[in-house]
Amino acid sequence: MAIVGGLDIHRRQITYDWIDTTTGETRRGQLSPATRLELRGWFARFTGQQADFALEATTGWRFVAEELECAGFRAHLAEPADTRALRGPKRRAKTDRTDARHLRELLRAGTLPESWMPPAHIADARTQVRLRRALVGERTGWYQRIHAILFHHGLPERSQLLTADGRAWLARAELPAVARQAVELALRMIDHLEVELDTLDAQLAGIARVQPGCQALQRRYGIGWLTAVAIWAEFGDVRRFANSRQAVRFTGLDITISESDGKRARGHLARQGSPVLRWALHEAAMCAGPPPHPRPPLLPPGQTAAGWQAGRAVGRPQAGPRGLPHPTRARRPGAGPRRPPNRRLNRIGHRAHLGA
Repeated sequence: MAIVGGLDIHRRQITYDWIDTTTGETRRGQLSPATRLELRGWFARFTGQQADFALEATTGWRFVAEELECAGFRAHLAEPADTRALRGPKRRAKTDRTDARHLRELLRAGTLPESWMPPAHIADARTQVRLRRALVGERTGWYQRIHAILFHHGLPERSQLLTADGRAWLARAELPAVARQAVELALRMIDHLEVELDTLDAQLAGIARVQPGCQALQRRYGIGWLTAVAIWAEFGDVRRFANSRQAVRFTGLDITISESDGKRARGHLARQGSPVLRWALHEAAMCAGPPPHPRPPLLPPGQTAAGWQAGRAVGRPQAGPRGLPHPTRARRPGAGPRRPPNRRLNRIGHRAHLGA
């Protein structure tokens, strides 16, 4: 006897729809509240039977998958976007019951777009990495609030406000009482966030030291311990990717394409996937890239425009400034002004070359 079902998970309730493939019996209903104990008691009715349940990879999937595994059943994690796309373009009634039935039908037909289910240790590492990113964003928000208060009261712009000199300058700044209270509160919140970030950093650094995948990533130039843990946790088991294109699509760094009858819209990054993974890859690329070079001067040091033009006349090869012709490709002395290009003829020649 085999049970095939779908579970639509929400914060207050879980809607279920299952079918007994042997007898054809179907049942549907709701479990409330959506807790472990309520779900564990409901799974007890299927003891001794083979059961497979599909659920979407949304918030709350982890405890449901864990309870299914503890009960001896199989959990199938569905990709939400692909599952929604399989409904079709027609507008139909969408309720919790239809969502659960849709999952059950896809699972029974073998067309459920399944997502990879990370093990517990990788899921925990993901939680820690995303928590750190959230704390860093909150700390940045408090720091920007301080700058906004200073600008609102007409104080000059100043960087590095969190250093000893910056805090001393803030203490001497002339601010109203309410603004002073807001600045001091922001500083206290930043200090508290720094303590929490230090704790998280110590835990993530410990993972980077002992995890083989993180050690292998750190051997790549530009990847440190933090980005190594983030990439390892967000990617998970890379053996599930058949080629590099699938890995790029998983990160959301692929270029979208919209084409119809010879018309092709300009593509952009898909940004489908984990923002933390894209952040880690961007940081690694920026660290591995060359340092920024200073902007070259318009003219070589110690040389005037007249001297540079004289050097061109006698044919001496010199480094030319930006926006001027290359010195080694200068026209002969005494030649008249260069004729502007005939853009119309160029367009006609280009069409003739294309066979238009």
